[in-house]
Amino acid sequence: MKRNKFLKAVLSVGAIAALPFNVSAKSIKRFRERAGFMVGSGKDRHDKKISLFEGDTFYTKIASADTDGDLYVYESTRIKEGGPSHHVHLEQDEWWYVLQGQFIVRIGDNLFDAKAGDSVFGPRMVPHSFAKVGEGEGKLLMMFQPAGKMEEFFRKISEGVTKNMTEEQQDKFREAHGIKRVGPPIKDFKKW
Repeated sequence: MKRNKFLKAVLSVGAIAALPFNVSAKSIKRFRERAGFMVGSGKDRHDKKISLFEGDTFYTKIASADTDGDLYVYESTRIKEGGPSHHVHLEQDEWWYVLQGQFIVRIGDNLFDAKAGDSVFGPRMVPHSFAKVGEGEGKLLMMFQPAGKMEEFFRKISEGVTKNMTEEQQDKFREAHGIKRVGPPIKDFKKW
């Protein structure tokens, strides 16, 4: 009987001693790009562009998997005016860099009139939206940090997953990807 108590004590101490190693092993990244790469102009990292609606094309430049979820960068080419609903990212900061055209970006109560060469930063948990304004093509370089489920979110929309969803189902889909819709898109951009 004393032997059983001794073995239990040794196993308990061993398990406690191994706990920090187990916890740190779980936090070790599984994959991170080590070789470097280039994604050409007008090309997508996966050779599969994302289209959310007619005239709106995303080209992934740095995929979430390249940084083990630390970063997601894409180029967005937009033809039509407008943009997404006012929303909040629960875990991601978002950054816009205007390559071509004009965009209005709303972060909290601030409106920014952004043109080629301008950048706008939107911190996580702050409501924001943006809209392409004016004629012709607009282009943005956009970044999410950390990547979260943003790339997956855009790919699923491009594949038509939300096509027949009700507004309530779309909100649940957004929330499953760390996004909460909090208002309508910017509509009053004609005054700009």
